[in-house]
Amino acid sequence: MSGHQHQIIFERLPDVASLSPSEQELLARALQATDGAYAPFSRFRVGCAVRLADGSIHTGNNQENLAFPSALCAERTVMYHLGSHGLAGEVRTIAIRARSELKEIAQPVTPCGACRQVLVEYERMSPEPFVLLMQGASGDILRMEGVEACLLPFAFAIDF
Repeated sequence: MSGHQHQIIFERLPDVASLSPSEQELLARALQATDGAYAPFSRFRVGCAVRLADGSIHTGNNQENLAFPSALCAERTVMYHLGSHGLAGEVRTIAIRARSELKEIAQPVTPCGACRQVLVEYERMSPEPFVLLMQGASGDILRMEGVEACLLPFAFAIDF
């Protein structure tokens, strides 16, 4: 059997000073978005901020529900909103932040598997791979280019 390799290239940055001003702003907006999260059960608040090609920023946050399968992650909340308004192909940069009422979140928070699949499908509508920024409430920042290349290289796909 011949082997294949897949390389994931990312940066682990110690603080926001390592980012461009527009990326710093997007991370700040993602943390602000955690304020609108509805997380009475987990107390884990996630915010997602998305910059479009025109420079506008859209945000979403996680929304829990007593009927647990009805909850929705921050990433899907904002991406479905953008998709419903015909803006899916305009996404360029995504920032994800999280904070908890129970403990300090000082490591980068990455999307769950369902969100990764959704992000890959939206990325395929875009002319270029998304830039992803991920951070907890504090601590290191992960920066990478391409959801499919970095987070879900074997994403589900089928031609219709």
